[in-house]
Amino acid sequence: MLRMVITFTIGTLFGIGGMHAARESGSIVTPLSSREIAETLDGEKAAATAVEVRLEPGGAGMPHRHPGPVFGYVLEGEYELGIDEQPTNILRAGETFYEPTGCLHRVSRNPSKEHVTRVIAWVLHPRDVKNLVLPAHE
Repeated sequence: MLRMVITFTIGTLFGIGGMHAARESGSIVTPLSSREIAETLDGEKAAATAVEVRLEPGGAGMPHRHPGPVFGYVLEGEYELGIDEQPTNILRAGETFYEPTGCLHRVSRNPSKEHVTRVIAWVLHPRDVKNLVLPAHE
């Protein structure tokens, strides 16, 4: 029962409703864990939420932003990442990345035509945030 409540809460935070992973254009985002933390973000009580992003071969996510910093780790495959106006980078399994609060995550793609990519990402965010993925235009 506790697992069901935690999963529902995490799903609600991502704006994906219920206990289902979010799916878009060859990617699946699965909430893993959410925890209130002692630190604050801009003076607000904060939480940290972990997700797994799975990108099928050639799969990509839509451009978006996050309401707090993101720390990521590539578990499997290759991950093409482009934030703000910086050049895109291809990260491989075992490599990490950081996204500053509110930056435009314009490229999130699996460049492989054969292999799955899996990424674990931790999003730090204000506790009262409803959606951890914000449309690119906000």
